[in-house]
Amino acid sequence: MSKVSLRSDESDHQADMDAEIGAEIDDEEAERRHAMRASVTVRIDYATVDEMFSEFTRDINEGGVFIETEKPHQAGTEVSMQFHLPGTGEVLHTIGRVVRVSSGNLTAPAGMGIEFDELTSADRSKIDKIVRALRSQSSD
Repeated sequence: MSKVSLRSDESDHQADMDAEIGAEIDDEEAERRHAMRASVTVRIDYATVDEMFSEFTRDINEGGVFIETEKPHQAGTEVSMQFHLPGTGEVLHTIGRVVRVSSGNLTAPAGMGIEFDELTSADRSKIDKIVRALRSQSSD
């Protein structure tokens, strides 16, 4: 069973976090990270070339996930991952790469942002639909 938490100010919170840790984001990355996202906690299993891990996502959108971990991998690391789509019994399998690492602070956990590299348009659409539903619930 997945635990879902909603927070309507996620993009403002993310912008504040980036400013606090001194992140510099180019225009393309800024555009990608401004995609609608929802704060959701779901267990995610992922693997690098030589290790397997199980952690929790912090937020999700059709472009990627943020995985909470005290031991994030370096930017550029490729990971294969699988997780249950929130609100469904469906398991999504995909490959992504680490694009952002956060050491965390008082208001945000340490972890890494992973961008989906291999995601079918159907899976991307499913994630977008889930994010939209979660966001509309938070504004009710």
